[in-house]
Parts: sequence; structure tokens; C-alpha cells
Amino acid sequence: MQDYYKILGVSQTATAAEIKRAYRAKAKLLHPDTIQSAVKGTAGSEEAIAQAAEDFRLLTQAYEILSNIHQRSLFDEQFSHHMRYQQSRRGENSFDYRRWLAARTDEESRCKLIFFDLMHHREDDAVALFKQLNTEIPSFSLSHWFTREDFMDYGFILSEELILRGEYYDAVVLLEQIIKMEYSYEYFRHFFPEVLLLMRQVLFRQLGGSVPDELALDAWERALELRLSKKDDALLFVKMAEVYDRMGDSNTTRICLEEAFRLDPSVQMGSQLRRKFGGTVL
Repeated sequence: MQDYYKILGVSQTATAAEIKRAYRAKAKLLHPDTIQSAVKGTAGSEEAIAQAAEDFRLLTQAYEILSNIHQRSLFDEQFSHHMRYQQSRRGENSFDYRRWLAARTDEESRCKLIFFDLMHHREDDAVALFKQLNTEIPSFSLSHWFTREDFMDYGFILSEELILRGEYYDAVVLLEQIIKMEYSYEYFRHFFPEVLLLMRQVLFRQLGGSVPDELALDAWERALELRLSKKDDALLFVKMAEVYDRMGDSNTTRICLEEAFRLDPSVQMGSQLRRKFGGTVL
């Protein structure tokens, strides 16, 4: 089995940015046109060109696999099984990177352990550690320890796992960071609508009633800063109005409803709000 990390000349813990840089550097050296110009007219030039073409093919294949999160995860699993089999035949023990990370207490190692577990079928462990660090460390920031691209890729996967486990508020905070990063620098591009779709799903279908009202209000207020759409913002204000009404804060409820109808006159509100405030805001 080919070791794509070795072909690219990077470690198994290499970030997406490191993989991309390694590929670009090696591609320049191994490109068939480069080799052909270098060996043209020399003895054995045909063999050298053929070998260069094969090396370049393997390099490109390695990059395509390792630059795709899903494909890299599958490769890591298959290669891990392959290496364990080879080592069992030799009676040797391999370096256990996960055990090494788990034994360390610094924030960087613990953050890297989250993403390592996330990509090695230990999603429950990844989510549990993420929740733990959020609780233990003031102003905890997972993004601090990774490149923008790696954080956005892995962070989106982590947000999906949080949602599957009902950790909706944490998912909103994580998706908020990813969305703001995309606004400042396009990375997801054609995939970005899926990120927004997931955020809307949590905000409008799953958050309310699943977390304390204070957290729900905070999440909806955060979302108002994401420039989703006027219709989305109007729905957010209605969601907030429902909570403030339940709290007995009629003044803030009315303000939220007025803002909702200013943004979208066709926005819908529940029968209770309509009964209590319909005549004053419609």
C-alpha cells in the first residue's frame, strides 16, 4: 500500500495548508515537462521521463486523497490497519500518536486531539473533549491552533457531530465562526450554501425549547450579525419575541415584533403572539 504522506514528504499530522505547499513544491520538480527539459538528449532520457511521469501521477494521486477530508479519513484508517498488520508481522510496536496527545495537558495538544478523534471514528470523544475545554478554559478558541482552512473544514464536521448529539448552542457558536471566516475570505465557495443551510436548520428548527431561553436568545442575537437575509432576520426576531413574551417582558416582545414586520411584512407569528400583539404591530 502506498504511503501518500511519504510521497508528499509530510507527516501524518500535516495540516491542509502544509499538504498543499508540499504538493506545489514537489509538482514543480517532478512535472514531466521539467524533467524532459532537464534530460533531453542524455542517455536514458526516455526511462527518466517515464519514471517522472509515474512519480508525478503518484504525487497528484496522493494530493487528491489527502486534500479531501473524507478521503483522507478513509486512507488514514486503511493505512493504519495496514501498518498494524505489518508491525504485527515484525513483532514491533508503533508510535501511538493519539496516546501521546492524550497524555499531554497543554491546550494545543488537547485541541489537536479533538480533530484527531473526529477523523478517526471517535466522534463521541471529540465532542466530549470540546465541551470540556469550553467549560474549563476561559475564552477557549479552537480556531487559534489551526490554519483557517483546517479549522473551517474540521469545525464544520464537528458542528455536525454536535448537532447529532443535541448540543445546539455550541454548534451555533462554531458555525458562526466559520461563516464569519468565509465572509472575510472565500474558502468553501460552492459548498458554503450547505453551511448556511445547516445554520438555519439549527436556528429555526432545533434551538428553541432545546436549550435555556438565555442561550437561545444569545444564539439568535449572534445570528442577526451574520447577514443571512431579511426574511431570516425577521424570523429570528419572532423567535426572540416568543421568548420575551414567555418571560413576561411585553415591551421587548413588541419591539422584536415591530422589527420583524419592518424587515418582512409577510412574516408569520404564533397564535398567542398574534392574539396579544397583532393589533399593535400589524
